[in-house]
Amino acid sequence: MATVPAGTLYVVATPIGNLGDLSARGREVLSQVAAICAEDTRHTRQMLSAYGMEKPLLAVHEHNEAEIAWRLVERLRGGESLALVSDAGTPLVSDPGYRLVREVRAAGLKVSPVPGACAAIAALSVAGIPSDRFCFEGFLPAKGSARRERLQSLARETRTLVFYESGHRIQESLADFINVFGPGREAVLARELTKLFETLLGDTLADIASRVDADENQRRGEFVLVVRGCEDDAAAALLEGRRLYEKLKAHLAPSQAAKLAAELSGAPRKSLYGGPGPADGE
Repeated sequence: MATVPAGTLYVVATPIGNLGDLSARGREVLSQVAAICAEDTRHTRQMLSAYGMEKPLLAVHEHNEAEIAWRLVERLRGGESLALVSDAGTPLVSDPGYRLVREVRAAGLKVSPVPGACAAIAALSVAGIPSDRFCFEGFLPAKGSARRERLQSLARETRTLVFYESGHRIQESLADFINVFGPGREAVLARELTKLFETLLGDTLADIASRVDADENQRRGEFVLVVRGCEDDAAAALLEGRRLYEKLKAHLAPSQAAKLAAELSGAPRKSLYGGPGPADGE
């Protein structure tokens, strides 16, 4: 067994469900570091127990990361090696850790990744949607108005889009996706990846929403939604035109707002002013 170098912060990916997905190197590093920095120490303690490991745990989360980072830097300077883990998957991917990694690097100390499971990449790998270019958006805003505004800004994105969502918001989020992107946009919803009740639903946003609405079980757990990017130039222009029109009509007369939105987006003016709503598809 190799010895971990002194003064190194290891960023260690942990399983997103199946305990068999922790790499051999991940186990080796976690067993040798002086302490493990964890988003939720209770969760991490349970995980370590499943592997027969016991280690000192340090809580590092969004509420204390900025203030505790310098203390951890001092421990690394003193020759200790530490590991950073999140509750599941690869740290810093919609999880805390950015500030700590930044401070360690700024101090001239070594940060080393121990790669492994990541829900976003796992879902992308099985979605059957173009994966050569993609955009990870993480969790959308919890409030509906802010969520719809974010989606409007992404409506013309040509890259595949990857989102995280929780069970208590999945239905309303899917409704917003349909309203902004259209019901026919290709998508795949991955639920409970690597776990006992893992499911993949597709092939369009409308299909997914219908199945989630019909089956309570499909509203439980953690979700990754993979959405194909906008493929049609005319559709992209229309989506952008509608987004601009909604913004401009708050300050201008509807006819003026439609004219300006059409000029900026290339969408037909009539399709914006008095035209069909965005729920009509692409």
